[in-house]
Amino acid sequence: MARLVFDIETSALPLENFDATQLEYLFREAERQPDDTAKALKRADIQQQFSLWPFTAQVVCVAMVNADTGRGQVLYQSDDFEEEPGAAAGAVEFAPQVDEAELLTAFWDVARRYDAIVSFNGRGFDVPFLYLRSALLNVPISRKDWLGYRFQTEPHCDLAEQFTFYNVSGREGAARRFNLDFYCKAFGIPSPKAEGISGRDINDLLAEGRHRDIAEYCLRDVRATVELYKVWRDRLAGVK
Repeated sequence: MARLVFDIETSALPLENFDATQLEYLFREAERQPDDTAKALKRADIQQQFSLWPFTAQVVCVAMVNADTGRGQVLYQSDDFEEEPGAAAGAVEFAPQVDEAELLTAFWDVARRYDAIVSFNGRGFDVPFLYLRSALLNVPISRKDWLGYRFQTEPHCDLAEQFTFYNVSGREGAARRFNLDFYCKAFGIPSPKAEGISGRDINDLLAEGRHRDIAEYCLRDVRATVELYKVWRDRLAGVK
């Protein structure tokens, strides 16, 4: 069975994309704070979260790797089309895209060729984000079955669900959830954050025009997810 391991990177949309009523709604919690300092801090905190919501952010990169062959592709928004799409180690092609709609269209074209997917927190974030952004941009979705029955690993194996046994012990128990970086270090997998970039840096990297750096980081996330998937497949799959 062909399995596609993937990850996305998102970036907040500019405030000018929203009208006054929308902005009032988005920042309503900030306005409830007792003073100007508290309001400013809360406003900054809310704006930082814009990247997490598909109605206030866009997909700027999707990295994909075949779990068995190591071959794949990184689709990323870029202003530089003079750049030659190259192949990184493991035969992963970097393919700049003109905008988000083109990126999503290319992603769904790849996705339809795979029987199953693997993600880390894809059920809680990546998949609904992709679905909603595609709907907003009227991009046809080729696979609409990735948010089906939660307690199964086909067609979607979400490793964040598997390593917590579907949140069996809550926030503080033996199977509490950790982030991808923590799991990687625990299992001796090279961390995707080893080069000093994390998801919190995406907005700044995009503003600086460092599109390829975003793509490289997203690919590191996917490669780490591939290795974590192999740990789960070989040592934990089937635990009930």
